[in-house]
Amino acid sequence: MAPLRVLVDMDGVLADFEGALLRGFLAAYPGEPHIELAQRRGFSALEQYRCLREDLAIKLASVYESPGFFLDLDPIPGAIEAMQEMIQMPNTEVFICTSPLRRYEFCIPEKYSWVAKHLGPKFVERLILTRDKTVVSADLLFDDKDSIKGVESNPSWEHILFSCCHNRHLMLQPPQRRLESWTDEWKAILESKRSKNV
Repeated sequence: MAPLRVLVDMDGVLADFEGALLRGFLAAYPGEPHIELAQRRGFSALEQYRCLREDLAIKLASVYESPGFFLDLDPIPGAIEAMQEMIQMPNTEVFICTSPLRRYEFCIPEKYSWVAKHLGPKFVERLILTRDKTVVSADLLFDDKDSIKGVESNPSWEHILFSCCHNRHLMLQPPQRRLESWTDEWKAILESKRSKNV
């Protein structure tokens, strides 16, 4: 039987992008309007801030494009433990699949450094950086982005929506599935997919 191949996104799934972005924005622009995490809607924080005021989007981008931003992200609770457990599971291949920023100067090396720091060298070898996740072959993709588009209109993987502040309000239509957190039954999702592949 072929191994179950699992892709796990980084920002919003393993690393707390949204929390760091809000803290960084408040620290850099304390007098400006901001959006609390409970009010975040839609994958792109940039677009939501642009709706408040055009220049706020530019200021927000300056936070996540700054050196050290990605390196200093806190792990999502339970993420490190889940990944360490997942990589030890028999007949299972796990990879981190993440999209770098278009302004990638700091983002890409810091993503590698973050993985090395929190997950170790075995996961550095399993880091896939791509702007198009649809071309990566797998059984499952855990990702906080609600709609993942690319050149493949029918990707090989099943998208499991990982709950994040910007997508909690979304109602999924069956057979779409959601993972609320890493303390939720992620292993049951893997096993249900594995049983379908038999």
